[in-house]
Amino acid sequence: MKRMAVSIGLTMVIGMTLGLIGTQVFSAEKELAEGKVLQRVGLAGVKGKEVALVLRELPPGKESGKHTQSGTEVAYILEGSGVLEVQGKPPVTLKAGDSFQTGPGQVHNVKNASTTAPMKALVYYVVEKGKALADFSKPAK
Repeated sequence: MKRMAVSIGLTMVIGMTLGLIGTQVFSAEKELAEGKVLQRVGLAGVKGKEVALVLRELPPGKESGKHTQSGTEVAYILEGSGVLEVQGKPPVTLKAGDSFQTGPGQVHNVKNASTTAPMKALVYYVVEKGKALADFSKPAK
């Protein structure tokens, strides 16, 4: 009887842990897929590529989750503050007026440093022409 109670308790703890991890992964993927595309234009002289200008907002206390870009990303922080974590480099604190860039396949994560205010960024992507916003970024393994 005691064994069964321990087994049920252990199963519940594992289930709750997996649920929490799943929620965090889903939330990070949601953040990567959202944004307001302000403009898309073909990249002159580069066949099959375009530039997309996107307004991104990271809610208070959230993070993008470790991910990579399919192309080059250049971001300018409009409002708020955050932390940029690039694999193999020390974290960098960002505030309004700062910018950063990442290249294709570079694993990185952006965290909103505030628990009360969103972080807003204007992001410029160089990607394959016609690619959906949700496909600009992929979660890293």
